[in-house]
Amino acid sequence: MELILKQDVDNLGFKDDIVTVKNGYGRNYLIPQGYAIMATTSAKKVLAETLKQRAFKEKSIIEEAEKTAEALKALDIKITAKAGAGATAGDKLFGSVTNMDLANAFKNEGHDVDKKYISIVGGNIKRLGQYDAEVRLHRSVNVGLTFEVIAEA
Repeated sequence: MELILKQDVDNLGFKDDIVTVKNGYGRNYLIPQGYAIMATTSAKKVLAETLKQRAFKEKSIIEEAEKTAEALKALDIKITAKAGAGATAGDKLFGSVTNMDLANAFKNEGHDVDKKYISIVGGNIKRLGQYDAEVRLHRSVNVGLTFEVIAEA
């Protein structure tokens, strides 16, 4: 079944992509939830016209996202967290560091990035050290960066 996505769907595609899915997934989940519409010939023509008109606007948005990506790469991000003391606790954190903490760190530096577009490699962080994260600023602009989790003084 061919569908046109009306919004981004994790592990499937981005808004206005034409995707092929199994009939049940499309009929029972994507279409009723409003995530997709059937990819009929008329819908494909409307989509092509919409994409053509949006191409010019998209160019400036991509340039802005690339500038933000360069600014994020230049940042030296250190996130402070409470850590255990002593030989047994070592570098273990009380709680964990998540993509929300990283989004707050970006906000403190003057860059507003939504937490749902940040993915920390390996999931939530439970120890001190350096870690990698992937930030999606646009469907075609992803930036990988390194940050450090340090203990509170």
